[in-house]
Amino acid sequence: MAFRGATAPIAACSLMARYTDTIRVVPVRYCICAVVALLAVSSGAAQQQASTTYRYTVFVGGTVAGSEDVTVQATAAGLTISGKGRLSGSSDIVMRRAEVRYRADWTPEVFELEATVNGGDTQLQTTFDGQEAVTQGIDGGQKIAQKNFLPASRVLILPNVFFGTFEALTRRLIGATPGQEFPAFLGAGALGTLRLVSASTERMQVGTSIFNARRYEMTFTNPRGTTAVNLYSAENGTLLRVNLPTPMIDVLREDLASSTARTLVYSNPGDEAVNIPAAGFNLGATITRPKTEAARVPAVILLGGAAASDRDGAVAGVPILGQLAGALADAGFVAVRFDKRGYGQSGGRSESATMTDYADDALAVFRWLANRRDIDRDRIVIIGHNEGAWTALLAATRERDIAGVVTLESPATSGKERVVEQQRHVLERMQLAPADRVARIELQERINAAVLSGKGWEGIPADMRKQADTPWFQSFLAFDPARVMRDIRQPLLIVHGELDAEVPASHMDKLAELAKASRSQAVAVVGVRDVNHLLIPAIRGELDEYATLKDRALSKDVTTAITSWLTKTFQAIR
Repeated sequence: MAFRGATAPIAACSLMARYTDTIRVVPVRYCICAVVALLAVSSGAAQQQASTTYRYTVFVGGTVAGSEDVTVQATAAGLTISGKGRLSGSSDIVMRRAEVRYRADWTPEVFELEATVNGGDTQLQTTFDGQEAVTQGIDGGQKIAQKNFLPASRVLILPNVFFGTFEALTRRLIGATPGQEFPAFLGAGALGTLRLVSASTERMQVGTSIFNARRYEMTFTNPRGTTAVNLYSAENGTLLRVNLPTPMIDVLREDLASSTARTLVYSNPGDEAVNIPAAGFNLGATITRPKTEAARVPAVILLGGAAASDRDGAVAGVPILGQLAGALADAGFVAVRFDKRGYGQSGGRSESATMTDYADDALAVFRWLANRRDIDRDRIVIIGHNEGAWTALLAATRERDIAGVVTLESPATSGKERVVEQQRHVLERMQLAPADRVARIELQERINAAVLSGKGWEGIPADMRKQADTPWFQSFLAFDPARVMRDIRQPLLIVHGELDAEVPASHMDKLAELAKASRSQAVAVVGVRDVNHLLIPAIRGELDEYATLKDRALSKDVTTAITSWLTKTFQAIR
């Protein structure tokens, strides 16, 4: 999983449903971090170390939304986390000073906050005594005095926009075991339940240096539902990253937000890191080779969706492209996956990239492969997952020498239709009044129209325009697979999980209908039972189920369908 500026433009298309409520702060005491609260518990005392200070960058939907300077001091008396920073979004928040203190036994002692929210003054203090929390002060200009009973004395303090408090969580997670559940205090009157799902060690690369990092998959549950969360730390407990996949929020330590940093999320025995020349910059990539190679072998280019900018195609903790590359190599094919431009170890600028630009990058990889002596240039196929399938189709229409196309979980409607469909599905699962749902859909449609036309931004909040009015989102809304499909000449395989809740299986049927109007003489369609959008076995297929699934391996039915079709297609080409 690469780190620099998590490029996830699809967040803009579901802007209202996915994280309007996450970023809106009214009032401060009802923690905007409620959805990103993390699980952390361990029986040990705080580690003893000198005071350290780091800067963290906050990304929302791939756009920088703020930063924090965080100082952590561990002593024999306990742990103190202090900081200051700023966050922009539906509310403009300036955190002048924030501090959280824990005693040596990890019981909370105090939380203090001095901030300005949309120009209004906030000064809050919460003191903890056993299972009681007392909050006093001014919140948005209003006085507050409130007592809360806590379900346990060692609750986690996760107040408001102070992401630095996660530093305590990473330390307490050392030694925690999957399945543990613990309460968290989010602010006056706000509590949640936290659960550790799994813990693993990953290798992280910054420049040429590689070190181990801990990755924790967690869930947070409050009355509004359950959210999946990923937390990363150094082996000594220092916070590296907080990632909320569904609303696409990333909090990264500054050095990890650089273009030289990436997490080695997934590796295969035949992996080799390479740099591929593109239009004025290089693409950081991994080539996976089969165990036994002939003189000239067939190759496959792998493309991820909008929510997966790293080369491994990691979505909700599942390295889709990384696993697929391994399966392809086992079947005798060379597979190439790469970081998107402006992300991970790839150059270029993500903020100005369009779908056409991403197709250009895919074609740069094709030309690089075609010029290699160990690759059969007549047998190079391109595979795309979700929106990556659209990029694959677009690239194939521009390069006839691409030998075949495979779409995985591909949308079949236009971009603007896809956005509204996704919005409706998310809103249906929220506890909202019908009139509120209608209003949000109407607002999303107004945003879409304004992005496409450049007009009609009046009355649309400035932060929403900032997140939606981008070259990528405009190209996404304007994209229509029906138009592109007509120019497809190559053999085409359409694969779709029948439990996909993000891109319902009805898209598979529609895409198959569109393929009938293409110039392709060979179209195959495979629907895979009991498989979700991540191509892994599932029960319901909904997003909130992702974190609970124990089997994180790609379905063998999916990989077999792909490799069998490739073998048949390449034999026909030869």
